[in-house]
Amino acid sequence: MINKVILIGNLGSDPEIRYTQSGTAVASLSVATTRKWKDKDGQKQEETEWHRVNVWAQKAEFCGNYLKKGSKVYVEGRLQTRKWKDQDNKDRFTTEIVAEELQNLSPRDTAAEPSGGYGGPGGAMGTGEDIPFSPCFF
Repeated sequence: MINKVILIGNLGSDPEIRYTQSGTAVASLSVATTRKWKDKDGQKQEETEWHRVNVWAQKAEFCGNYLKKGSKVYVEGRLQTRKWKDQDNKDRFTTEIVAEELQNLSPRDTAAEPSGGYGGPGGAMGTGEDIPFSPCFF
């Protein structure tokens, strides 16, 4: 079975950083992806989808230190659905992306963002100059 999500989008707000009781950092990101197309009449159309992304541990610290609203990011992870009961005791659900890899694709701001970061296991998170795939042109 495969549960894999890959997104390239922009942060809609600054990362929200919090810590578990054991001190592990968790970053919550709001990532927007936009799809563009032309309709049957040739009119340009655009649709933006918002995604909740959770980032853990050192990667979360990276987000808090080096990402900000508007940053373009590459996210690779898995979908996770959580269930809880609201104050009216009704079941509620949310589906989020748990990031396993994250890269900052925004150009470096030499005053604010040093190079480097954290990627997947044993990997380095770059600044966009090392996008993990080759673009295809049709």
